[in-house]
Amino acid sequence: MECALGVATHFPSCSKPQIINSPHARFLTLKCHSISLSDNSSTGLAERPWKVADARLVLEDGSIWRAKSFGASGTQVGEVVFNTSLTGYQEILTDPSYAGQFVLMTNPHIGNTGVNFDDEESRQCFLAGLVIRSLSISTSNWRCTQTLGDYLAERNIMGIYDVDTRAITRRLRQDGSLIGVLSTDVSKTDEELINASRTWDIVGVDLISGVSCKAPYEWTDKTNSEWDFNFNGRNEETFRVVAYDFGIKQNILRRLASYGCKIKVVPSTWPASETLKMKPDGVLFSNGPGDPSAVPYAVETVKEIIGKVPVFGICMGHQLLGQALGGKTFKMKFGHHGGNHPVRNLRNGSVEISAQNHNYAVDPESLPEGAEVTHVNLNDGSCAGLAFSQLKLMSLQYHPEASPGPHDSDPVFGEFMQLMKREKQNV
Repeated sequence: MECALGVATHFPSCSKPQIINSPHARFLTLKCHSISLSDNSSTGLAERPWKVADARLVLEDGSIWRAKSFGASGTQVGEVVFNTSLTGYQEILTDPSYAGQFVLMTNPHIGNTGVNFDDEESRQCFLAGLVIRSLSISTSNWRCTQTLGDYLAERNIMGIYDVDTRAITRRLRQDGSLIGVLSTDVSKTDEELINASRTWDIVGVDLISGVSCKAPYEWTDKTNSEWDFNFNGRNEETFRVVAYDFGIKQNILRRLASYGCKIKVVPSTWPASETLKMKPDGVLFSNGPGDPSAVPYAVETVKEIIGKVPVFGICMGHQLLGQALGGKTFKMKFGHHGGNHPVRNLRNGSVEISAQNHNYAVDPESLPEGAEVTHVNLNDGSCAGLAFSQLKLMSLQYHPEASPGPHDSDPVFGEFMQLMKREKQNV
């Protein structure tokens, strides 16, 4: 029997069994011959009745992982990271902070709830590709409008499944994030793909400019009443907030609006002088992809704004604030990606289960006097939050809006409201 990639290409075809009776024995005689699945003329079979491995994930360490493709076809390079969230794959797909990355889901079963428009976090998918263990063969959810495979294909995003995601995750934890190449192109050799993975780098690349909006716009949508969950600390007062879009998630804007903010979203390159002319009550520096050291223009913008109005930084915004204060950032071994990261609030001793997505962190030892570390990641002790009372500054390394993830950190939006309220009273 001939095999290719461990899959049989010839199978026995048997004639009707002949029963032979004798006084001493009773047995069956079967006459069989081999059928080749490639012999279309004789069998009428156009192709195998199941999907076979037709894609490769090649990592820069030389390992080659064969898998089955879904979504788009082609060849794509990116940094491979793993995400430990149990739910919310559509929010992850549309999180701009994943630009330039292949997201490997550690939860094995993906696609069972399909996709729907309401769960999107941005205008498109910015990630390089999706890597999963098992692709659901059916969808079952009352909000579903499309299958995951069709959704990715329409957006030209590659995906692979039937690959050992546990083994790849262990490799990433041991060796750190790796550059990889996804390909369905049979004309490319393994050596060519390995070489492509070793000649591309994500460090020092400005990924923010590719995900930011191109012109300012107003945001008014609040969290839908069906999904709203925290009415404590809401303000009847309205605050005017300018939100810098470094790759902002829509649920950050919805939470701000729900807490009483009138929001103007501006591009990543928007001049600080124009922001200050708007006389906002506060400024938000949003999440975003990549290396904060690759966007010195954003650091300069932050420098010009801090101390003049209350500011709140989230994720990339937190890192930019750290650099603007004179601190340093560094690339983590494999980053934090998932909806189950424990964080301790050093001010009150409480522990939050948080949603995180970042590969860089602020070095707290490099921060100037007056800067306070307010939150610490309990998995590795890294800096997860900052404050500088004299400069009316606060920030978190993680996502208080979650989406997906737990809502433990949502009250921090109320803290930002109080920071703006105190500043208004002091004017």
